[in-house]
Amino acid sequence: MRIMITGAGGLVGRAIFKHCLSRGEHVVALNHRDLDISDESSLNASFDREQPEVVINCAAWTDVDGCESDPERAHTVNARAPELLALECRRSGALFITISTDYVFDGEKDGFYTQRDQPNPQSVYAVSKLEGERRAQQAWARTIVVRSGYIFGEGGTNFLSTFLARARRGEIVPAINDSFGTPTSAPHLAARLYQLTRLDLPGLYHVVNSGEGASFEEFVRAALDNAGLDPKLMQSISVKSLNRPAPRPRNSRLRCLLSDALGLEPMPYWKDALRDFVVTQISPAAAQLRGAG
Repeated sequence: MRIMITGAGGLVGRAIFKHCLSRGEHVVALNHRDLDISDESSLNASFDREQPEVVINCAAWTDVDGCESDPERAHTVNARAPELLALECRRSGALFITISTDYVFDGEKDGFYTQRDQPNPQSVYAVSKLEGERRAQQAWARTIVVRSGYIFGEGGTNFLSTFLARARRGEIVPAINDSFGTPTSAPHLAARLYQLTRLDLPGLYHVVNSGEGASFEEFVRAALDNAGLDPKLMQSISVKSLNRPAPRPRNSRLRCLLSDALGLEPMPYWKDALRDFVVTQISPAAAQLRGAG
């Protein structure tokens, strides 16, 4: 397949690029300097040049608080651009996959959010991402929307690596104790995205690592434990204490009904994925040896 990845410089973009290459696919990776996904003429030229059979959109403006102060930019990047990509895919007949967020839900539910739950975004960022989902699906029937959250991995904007580095320097790391989600490994997300390209069944998928989810505090505690760092380096705090401009859902845990119905295997357990990532961060050479065994 000829696969084109937008937003290839980010966390998920890098992971899917690496995974597709490992599968022997022809992959074109475009970052924001290579392609402005909100510019119709640039998109048209890129599609004519690359002739993709699959387009995976990993580009987004993910600064949640930044979106709150600049709704126009949020709309352009997170809503209008996926629609333009979908229209180009319709013109060329390519499968379109775009990545959305668990933040489209308001967080008032106690259990897992599935595709049966009605989105109710509470921030400008979340509103723009939900609009991007809907516009893309309306523009091109051969569209797959993937919601995920709490994504961690190598490269890109990586909150996990950042707080581990701070903890290793002996700094106190704040961890929110009243916000819950489903941690997701970028390589595992990339593997499922690739599976969806092969499956080629349009729809809405929730893609997260398996398990009951976790508070951010539990996630940080597990990461510190895997890294052999003192748990006292973590400071438990509430969301309210941060006084952030944009609201976040209290609970954004996801579960996928469609994956189960299609017989896709469960994603690996999030604690196992986290352990593997932390070990790789601590000792890449040791991780490579273990993977070769």
